[in-house]
Amino acid sequence: MNRTEIVEHLRVALSAVLNKEFDTLTPELRLFEDLALDSTSVIELLMSLEDTIGLEIDPDELGPEVFQTVDSLSDYVEANFEKAAV
Repeated sequence: MNRTEIVEHLRVALSAVLNKEFDTLTPELRLFEDLALDSTSVIELLMSLEDTIGLEIDPDELGPEVFQTVDSLSDYVEANFEKAAV
């Protein structure tokens, strides 16, 4: 899965979780400050990504830095796909 596809999956998942349509997501968009993501919506977002793209998430790997921006979350998703492919 390439970066564009990852960001598109994040856009769809965030739209569903936050009940707000996003036309685009920029890499520097902050998840908590700009989108008002909270701890409950983080769980919903991760469950949505697990269901829609088969992402396997290890909660022990999830630090606050993963959820700083769209770019940092995309990095996490991309890294987990690379691990799964190996």
